[in-house]
Amino acid sequence: MGRLFWKFFLSILLAQVAATVAIGGTIWLRDRAHRGSAPTLDAGPPAEVMTGAAAVTLRHGGIEALREMLGDLQRPALFVLDPNGKDILGRPVSDELRNHVDQMLASEGERHAVRAFTGPDGQRYIAFVPRGYEFGRPGREPQGRLGPPGGSLPFGHHIGRIAPIVAAVLASLLFAALLAWYFARPIRALRSAFEAAAAGDLAPRFAAASGAQRDELADLGRDFDRMSAQLRSLMDGQRRLLHDVSHELRSPLARLQAAIGLAHQQPEKVAASLERIERESMRMDRLVGELLTLSRLESSPKVPRTETIDVAEMIEQIADDARFEAGQTDAAILVDVVPGALVRGAPDLLWRAIENVVRNAIKHGGEAGVQIALRRDPHFVHIEVLDRGPGIDDADLPSIFQPFFRSNPQSNNVDGHGLGLAIAQRVVQAHEGKIMAANRSAGGLCVTISLPLAS
Repeated sequence: MGRLFWKFFLSILLAQVAATVAIGGTIWLRDRAHRGSAPTLDAGPPAEVMTGAAAVTLRHGGIEALREMLGDLQRPALFVLDPNGKDILGRPVSDELRNHVDQMLASEGERHAVRAFTGPDGQRYIAFVPRGYEFGRPGREPQGRLGPPGGSLPFGHHIGRIAPIVAAVLASLLFAALLAWYFARPIRALRSAFEAAAAGDLAPRFAAASGAQRDELADLGRDFDRMSAQLRSLMDGQRRLLHDVSHELRSPLARLQAAIGLAHQQPEKVAASLERIERESMRMDRLVGELLTLSRLESSPKVPRTETIDVAEMIEQIADDARFEAGQTDAAILVDVVPGALVRGAPDLLWRAIENVVRNAIKHGGEAGVQIALRRDPHFVHIEVLDRGPGIDDADLPSIFQPFFRSNPQSNNVDGHGLGLAIAQRVVQAHEGKIMAANRSAGGLCVTISLPLAS
């Protein structure tokens, strides 16, 4: 058990014990005050019947018959005082009780609580029943709250008073242990997950340890599982990105070294070697530029500067640039736009995203023509870039927006690094939009970019 368990356990236990002691102390003080209060006499019908019976017994049977009756009587406790103020059975009667009896005789009210009568010997006797009195056999010291000071309660009576407090303490002990265990168990599981994460193991493990528990601590543990899974995914992506970058740089570097070696071996072909070196250096420059763009988008997904952009005008300009660079006719790249499609965003980033998608379509399906369609609804602008190329395997569709992904790189002899669509996805997401890809039923690929309309 950890320190937190004992903190929970002792805190709850102390609170329960304090409550138990407070309740027990209140009951004890009330009982003590009740004991110290003025004695009272039983004035109910049973007491009246018993005092009347004592008078009849004394009148017809004498003092001995009355003593025998009082000796056999257990409840209620009937006292009979002789002219000297002493009980005929020899039971002690406190001065406080005797004074109270005299006050009752002298008062006009409640005369039935105390009965005075004359015996056959002409002497005056007083009979009464004290309320709440317990006593033993004649000759033993009476026991009860009206008895003399120093009277003690029986052992069983003490046990009966202490037993509820002991039971409450034991129940508090059990309840505190269960509650402390309930709180400490998910914290121990969370600590184990932290230790595993610190050791490099980011696999989610809290959910399996906590089971079906549903509370704030369990929610915290599941949030940690999601965080560790996300960190694991990011670290795997970084390792994969480093591997892909190394692979992409290795090929142009190898070609650069080959061109330099050829220039040394065949000086007459220096011009061709320099042309190759320039081409490979430009390729590496594009790769590094795309990597920097992707890194900036991933490290700071927020758009740095926004302004209102006419998407239709931007698409027309991108299509013109693509026609010029591809050297194709106007019919090869068809544009179908609607006016009034305005969005808020960074012009340079959106231009780069749409241009990457268009260039990708031209590379893979440009010979059969590319179509760019713009449509809008009450909330979004939708840009569709459609080609008639070979398309992509359905299993590869979820992966085309990952960095350095290229479908069928062995059979698809297309220049590129596989970063264009990854950059486009990051840009669209930074503008709170969506980008999706799907194969066309007639062949080719359709990439759809959805951006929120400017308010």
